[in-house]
Amino acid sequence: MRGAPGQLLAGRYRLTDRPGPLRAHAVDERTGESVLLSALELPGVLSSGQDPEEAAAAQADRLVRRVAAVGSAAPVAHPRLLRGVGAFVEGELLWTVEERPAGRTVAELLAEGPLPPYRAAELAADLAGALRALHAAGLTHGALTAESVLVCEDGAAMLGGLLAGVAEEALAEELGGPGGRRRYEVRATLVGPVAERWPLDGGPAGDCWALGVLLQRLVTGRAPYPERDVPELVTAVRDGRREPAVVCGPLAPLVERLLRPDPVLRPTAEAVRGELAALLAGAPEPVDEERAAGVPVLKPEAPLVPRPRGGRAGRSARKGGSGGDSGAGNGAKPPRIPPALLGPLLVAGVFVLLALGIAAVVLFAG
Repeated sequence: MRGAPGQLLAGRYRLTDRPGPLRAHAVDERTGESVLLSALELPGVLSSGQDPEEAAAAQADRLVRRVAAVGSAAPVAHPRLLRGVGAFVEGELLWTVEERPAGRTVAELLAEGPLPPYRAAELAADLAGALRALHAAGLTHGALTAESVLVCEDGAAMLGGLLAGVAEEALAEELGGPGGRRRYEVRATLVGPVAERWPLDGGPAGDCWALGVLLQRLVTGRAPYPERDVPELVTAVRDGRREPAVVCGPLAPLVERLLRPDPVLRPTAEAVRGELAALLAGAPEPVDEERAAGVPVLKPEAPLVPRPRGGRAGRSARKGGSGGDSGAGNGAKPPRIPPALLGPLLVAGVFVLLALGIAAVVLFAG
């Protein structure tokens, strides 16, 4: 997409930065809100007996109405759902609009490395709450990915991408029909090899399966299925060929159940939320930095003795400590008589006393 900061789209959305490929940040001049614009290219529609421009206009109108219907049915002001503002067509692009508070996507966080299991559980609990609200409203998200999850500045996760996902699915059906090979090929082009987008089934169970894929991606930094291309990915999902969930640590049992082939056996979004809440309630307390780094903290075997400051006493203590003598280490003075001379001196003393005694006897006797 070409554009520059300051450009106005749909007479309402002012770009705030240079747009990326089919994505741009803007400000809604009617509300002052920051929004994210996501675009889809609309290929020309050829229909026999109909003007190409009229056919394209009719196609665009159908897509916009379909996206708007989902947006109006979505829960309003849910704390874990990014609100879809609407959709519009400009040029050959179909745009969807979604509120975008300050934060970073999970994809951006994972670029720096995987997350600890309990942090991943916190984010997944937020997402399970958002999915529960959508399912209660009779909606399926269908586009839960690392790109559609925003982690806000307060650390909470918010689920977005609902309208963009609806637009992709609607366009795939518009161009490829309701099913079959043609729709698969169009969808593969629009979606790409993103594991979360290729469950074997749709509906709420498909969303929960995608949450299991995302959970394993959060903890390991990669999807449990190969993502080199769509055919290999779809085949691996169909055959159940994936990395074991044991790599997810304390989340392994939940991930294993979420990725079950039979949708009936998967937990619901409400059950996932409850299980994650229980897991987080029993999470271990954070440890200090030294223990977290694996540095042993040694406890002294005896009370510490303050070291004298300055002067000769301080220098004597330091000199004694370097010799490894426990007595010198606490500032004790060395003995004046070497231990090796104590024995001879003691014997000499005994002889002296005997001589004095004999001399006294002779003196008194004489």
